[in-house]
Amino acid sequence: MIVVMKLSATGSEIERVEQRLEEMGFKSHLIHGVERIVIGAVGEKKIAFPTGLELLPGVEKVVPVMAPYKLVSREVREETSRVTVGDLVFGGESLVVCAGPCAVENEEQLVTIARRVKAAGAHILRGGAFKPRTSPYSFQGLEERGLAMLARAREETGMPVVTEVLNPQDGDMVARYSDILQVGARNMQNFPLLKELGQIGKPVLLKRGPAATIEEWLMAAEYILAEGNDAVILCERGIRTFEPATRNTLDISAVPLVKLWSHLPVIIDPCHSSGYWRLAMPLSMAAVAAGADGLMIEVHHRPEEALCDGPQSLTPANFQQLMRSVAQVAPVVGRCLVPPTGKRGGENEH
Repeated sequence: MIVVMKLSATGSEIERVEQRLEEMGFKSHLIHGVERIVIGAVGEKKIAFPTGLELLPGVEKVVPVMAPYKLVSREVREETSRVTVGDLVFGGESLVVCAGPCAVENEEQLVTIARRVKAAGAHILRGGAFKPRTSPYSFQGLEERGLAMLARAREETGMPVVTEVLNPQDGDMVARYSDILQVGARNMQNFPLLKELGQIGKPVLLKRGPAATIEEWLMAAEYILAEGNDAVILCERGIRTFEPATRNTLDISAVPLVKLWSHLPVIIDPCHSSGYWRLAMPLSMAAVAAGADGLMIEVHHRPEEALCDGPQSLTPANFQQLMRSVAQVAPVVGRCLVPPTGKRGGENEH
């Protein structure tokens, strides 16, 4: 349920409601919206309405939340959440584009690509230091050496970094090097990992699992918010269907549906969803038209030599063309592409 407070409610009145909720066996989450102050009450306990909370000073009303995901629900927060990284905002008017190689291979490769994608207008550098692969014999990533290379690329270009974390015990280490912690599709329901990232507090980019329903995806996000971290960005990256023509099937309908059900910002990954670089541009344009808040694009200056996912990686020239096409579509739906960030990494607010 949610407790809607009056805008005139004092700090002591809010604290009294939070205290009462804890006495009732609930965990409270204070949410400052643009037009209202809400206290989300989360717990397994079932209570009857009215609850008695309506009688406390400063309370406007108490509303049951019907969705199984409570803190993620649009019922709890009417306006779209804005997740900020430096001077970039996910969920605002401007689109945010993350671009870079699938995997960090060496420092020369990473810095070269980082410079090229920034010149084309990308805002955040992506790159995997830990690579969960289907085959145990495939390249698994450079691990902490790769994280150090990402940090150096950030110093070189000023671009914030997003990279994947696989294990709960690696959370703090990855957080020291990156600005956004990515949860990959295979780990969407790694609940110990989600809880750990909820406690770390840095922005989290949560990819949808290849066979996950939208409700399961939102419930995974709920794990992070329930631990106190509301800086979550959802990423639709394609789901597994019967169609073999593409690597996965990009669920464009998930973008407006998630934005209807949840207040969290949503971006799309057209490269993993299609598995084919030629489809990245039209899928990106479609996603922006559908309301996506950003894009995650794989770019490699020599995709034919890439250690993983070369066929779905754009060259810097093709990425530049994609950015031009997206810039033409964005104003039609009231969006724009923000200029490349000038801040150095590590200046997070959320």
